[in-house]
Amino acid sequence: MRILLAEDEVTIHVTLRDALEDAGHLVLHAPDTAQALALLDSARPDVVLTDIRMPGEGGMAVLKRSIELDPRRPVVLMTGYGTIDQAVDAMRIGAVNYVQKPFRNESIVQMVGTFSRVRELEEENELLRAQLSAATPMEDFVGMSAPMCAVFERIRIVARNDATVLIEGESGTGKERVAQALHRLSPRASRPFVAISCAALPETLLEAELFGHERGAFTDARREKKGRFELADGGTIFLDDIDDMPLAMQVKLLRVLQERKFERLGGETTRTLDIRVVAATKVSLREHARLGKFREDLFYRINVVPIALPPLREREGDVQLLVTHMLARHGGGRAYKVSAPTMAALERYPWPGNVRELENAVQRAIALCEPASGTAVGELALGDLVPLDPRWRGATEVAGPVRPLREVLKEAEKGHLVRALEQTGGHRSQTADALGISRKVLWEKMRDHGLLVQGESAE
Repeated sequence: MRILLAEDEVTIHVTLRDALEDAGHLVLHAPDTAQALALLDSARPDVVLTDIRMPGEGGMAVLKRSIELDPRRPVVLMTGYGTIDQAVDAMRIGAVNYVQKPFRNESIVQMVGTFSRVRELEEENELLRAQLSAATPMEDFVGMSAPMCAVFERIRIVARNDATVLIEGESGTGKERVAQALHRLSPRASRPFVAISCAALPETLLEAELFGHERGAFTDARREKKGRFELADGGTIFLDDIDDMPLAMQVKLLRVLQERKFERLGGETTRTLDIRVVAATKVSLREHARLGKFREDLFYRINVVPIALPPLREREGDVQLLVTHMLARHGGGRAYKVSAPTMAALERYPWPGNVRELENAVQRAIALCEPASGTAVGELALGDLVPLDPRWRGATEVAGPVRPLREVLKEAEKGHLVRALEQTGGHRSQTADALGISRKVLWEKMRDHGLLVQGESAE
């Protein structure tokens, strides 16, 4: 890292410079404000370490100029005369840290090492973005792991013909996107793609939704209506959650798949279909058939070409790609970053909700992220990305620089308050009694942690 060290005390600048250079960094020294400002313009340092009190305008002027030139560059202020107000002003303007003299040189070296890792991560993310388009030409697909590359290749091969496809995978793995890709890459791409969830409709409505109905077929059938199969004629129909389809409906579906013919509900005219069928299941249909929960003959009819989607926990290396893609997709034009230790924790987390859970987590973290004033980049917190669930605490443990004790205590206090409120059903008096505090103190703590409903008073 190229470091600008703006410090007029010889003892400090010599010893700190030696420590930083021993760690492999290049140090540019400025003994006063004027030289520091000149080096900011000419040398373009990666990090700025500046004393607040030195000849000239001082470190606050260096901070402000650095923010103007590069809002993403880390600036650390050093002083032997620090006050709380001064620290608050510096952080508000955009300083990433504020340290008081005397300090241990090792702590500054460690801090600069953290900045270096963040920069490496940002550069790596840029490279990953460039790799995404080359590695996954299919729209909406992100992944370079071996299991996903096998899925991509299967989709490319199968899309060319009309064979019925059964997509198997846990909830949240992207089964509908696979179905859309099969359609988009097929000769039927210009024709309709129609999707229906077999779990979303009751049995009494599912038949009419699939096959349509004639006028007067039942009480509310005031006009004829085309079903999903008819709407998809010439294209692709996607039957999601087919494992939830009632057995009686499975018999009717079997005939459509065998003969490509059907009648509307209440009608007598037999209609012929030119259609490709793609189905999806979140459970093993083979096991369902063995247990009598799914027709065996229908299983063999739809299981012509199976595509198994791996859960996210088995897609080594894809979490980082997905997070980068999702930050670009949902960031609204703003820049966000995830530290290397946090990214490592996300890779270890098992993601029971798969890609859907990860995307929800990224959107939640973006919504909760408050970039420091004057900075262009927001850093997403691990606690906002992964639920603080005791079952996963070991998986999300971050190894890295020690966090300030007040942050850890505040986070722990908030989590304890939330759990206490959940156990009492939100009853304030019971919660206060269980915590051994007054109702007023409980209200104050809930206010401090943002747990109050807007406008709620202590009463």
